[in-house]
Amino acid sequence: MTTHAVAARRLRKDHGGTRAVDGVDLLITPGEVVALLGPNGAGKSTLIEMITGLTRPDTGEITVFGDAPVAAVRSGAVGVMLQEAGLLDDVTVQEAVAMIASLHRAPLPVEEALRRAGLTDLAARRSARLSGGEKQRVRFAMALVPGPDLLILDEPTSAMDVAARRDFWRSMRDFGAAGRTVLFATHYLEEAEQHADRVVFMRDGAVVADGPVSVVLARVSGRTVRAAVPDARLDELRALPGVAGVELRGGRAELRSADADAVVRELLARFPGTHDIEVIGAGLDEAFIRLTEEEAAS
Repeated sequence: MTTHAVAARRLRKDHGGTRAVDGVDLLITPGEVVALLGPNGAGKSTLIEMITGLTRPDTGEITVFGDAPVAAVRSGAVGVMLQEAGLLDDVTVQEAVAMIASLHRAPLPVEEALRRAGLTDLAARRSARLSGGEKQRVRFAMALVPGPDLLILDEPTSAMDVAARRDFWRSMRDFGAAGRTVLFATHYLEEAEQHADRVVFMRDGAVVADGPVSVVLARVSGRTVRAAVPDARLDELRALPGVAGVELRGGRAELRSADADAVVRELLARFPGTHDIEVIGAGLDEAFIRLTEEEAAS
């Protein structure tokens, strides 16, 4: 287990009679960027709490770089950015980051942590005067300042605007380029698709899919055909061979199928006026819906 950034085996955790995490196995190799996905109540936050030592599993084993999670956090090997972590209203941004730096033997310079988080111009501002997105960036700087080998982020870009999210991921790419490990939970599926080496889907406390983005998408094989189909009725489109689902709005159809080529041929044969045809592969948003639906039905 010592060769992994995170090694979790058969983790279980109950909260008030509810099984929050149910038999999770998870191995993360140093240098990986892993996205943790799942609906609300899937167990993502509880799993993160166990990896960071904030709570202990009821059963199972977990190590972080071969140590107990609490020991790994205390040593500065782990930086944690929690979505709901509070900030002291009367403390400036620089003071907040400096306080965290003072707890570690070999922290990053505070100025460097502020620069990486895009907070240099806000260093003297008190927390009470920060927006929600700015507070997220302060939490990011506080997670960076130990100089961790593993960075754990819970919904890191919530409350950030588009520009702030772009800057955040630019900084994350710089962090990961040094061979460090990142585990992040997110509801922005496009972030996982763009920035993760690997995705882990959870539902009802269990892992339902785990692997590189391309492998997970292969589990939900199929494509979507979008086209303008004048005068077509919904029942006519549903009757086309190989069509698994149809939406029709304002003369524009969206058809899901495992054989997009056959659907396109049928569309053109039966509706010669069909035009503006697009064929789109499944993305993580569709994978998320279909994988969680499969698990709920099983």
